Amino acid sequence: MDLVVDTRSGPVEGREKNGVFLFAGIPYAAPPVGERRFMPPAPPEPWSEVRAATRFGKAAPQLQGGGMTDNAPVDWDEDCLFLNVQTPSLEGARPVLVWIHGGGYRTGQGAIPWYNGESFARLGDIVTVSINYRLGALGFTDLSRFGEEFESSGALGTLDQIAALQWVQDNIAAFGGDPSRVTIAGESAGGFSVGTLLASPLTRGMFRAAIPQSGAGHHTLPQAAAARVTDALLETLGVVDIDGLRGVSVDEILKAQTTVDLKLARDPAMGGVNAFYPVEGCPAIPVKPIDAIRSGAGSDVDVLIGTNKDEATLFIMERVSDDRPAKDAARYGGGDALLAAYRSAMPDADPTELATAMSTHWTFRVPAVRLAEARVENGSGTGRTWMYLFTWESRSRLKSTHALEIPFAFNNLDKPGVKVFLGQGPTPQGVADTMHNAWIRFINDGDPGWPTYDLDKRINMRFDEESGPVENPDAAFLDAWAGIR
Repeated sequence: MDLVVDTRSGPVEGREKNGVFLFAGIPYAAPPVGERRFMPPAPPEPWSEVRAATRFGKAAPQLQGGGMTDNAPVDWDEDCLFLNVQTPSLEGARPVLVWIHGGGYRTGQGAIPWYNGESFARLGDIVTVSINYRLGALGFTDLSRFGEEFESSGALGTLDQIAALQWVQDNIAAFGGDPSRVTIAGESAGGFSVGTLLASPLTRGMFRAAIPQSGAGHHTLPQAAAARVTDALLETLGVVDIDGLRGVSVDEILKAQTTVDLKLARDPAMGGVNAFYPVEGCPAIPVKPIDAIRSGAGSDVDVLIGTNKDEATLFIMERVSDDRPAKDAARYGGGDALLAAYRSAMPDADPTELATAMSTHWTFRVPAVRLAEARVENGSGTGRTWMYLFTWESRSRLKSTHALEIPFAFNNLDKPGVKVFLGQGPTPQGVADTMHNAWIRFINDGDPGWPTYDLDKRINMRFDEESGPVENPDAAFLDAWAGIR
């Protein structure tokens, strides 16, 4: 079979693997190098000869150690704006899943095996698209002080994601996809990216459904905090203007990025958000995404949102000091009352368990609940909202940790690195089947198969050895966060 597809930029040739067609490393924007560094994405240069799309493109520049499967060096390049398409057929018009990788806006790529969309193609008749986008200082440094042409520089990675969505609108029909039936999804920074895209005025009409996994409408930087990040970056690099920034190597930028991360990690002015995160106050992110959603942004989009029970075990790897929970409760803005609520709900918990629970809820669970609440309270559109809680526990100390749900949602329990997360024991394929089928139903029909979220019963689908809907799984903690998130 001829696996050449004509895109608007030029023809690409893919390959067949396991009964699914793969088109990898397709450029959706021009290389962001030279004078295009720190500029919004531009259309790729067209080509006339058939371009091989059989190998994944290089990842965005990043430091080693951020992969989902191992700590092997990542093959990266500043020329990184590529996407990958997996499709069961080049004929027809089937629903499309666009996946946005996580990694703290620092690491990751669309080519990670956990994101392989073969099962979505075979079992769901779904086209899957995975993307790269600019990361860290190259993707999220606010340089608006240097002129109007840099007004969006603090959200370049977000603009890359929007450019990829526009590519899908323009080209996915040639790959057997329906541009009117697009679902965007992502996990962690990818999940927060989904929340940001849901709120952005630049994405209207680009997708009909969204799945923020361990993400929501929080964790963006106000311009004042972003300015502190820029000051620190310029000082660390010893440059004063945009020409200086364009003159330093990517390796120097990555090294300086780490220095800035450490310098601002506990700066109260950052509001608990890390450096080099998406910056508010530009066309793509005019206001904090959760505020836009509360005002009705994305209200015509169906949303499936949720988190994992023990997200923070991936980040709190050692036992904490006895005073850590009190310090964390104060940093989160809840103080003694917040800590008392956790001690009451978890009377046998040690300091590490208390710190882990509060971190899980502050970073992921409460923002997800707030997004669901905002959509229900606004009620101005046709979009419906569902919530889930992933509680299946790894056989290791990680329990229901951050990112563990990804291979379940993709039905990829056999991919590299998953076994490390699962731990020893039988493969929990039944849990993966239940979760994967729910995602397929949502992407195909807009309904994952349980009641929508409301402020009365607050129903979540719990994914575990015995999965099923549960009412208000956050009851023991939610009131303690009132007015905080």
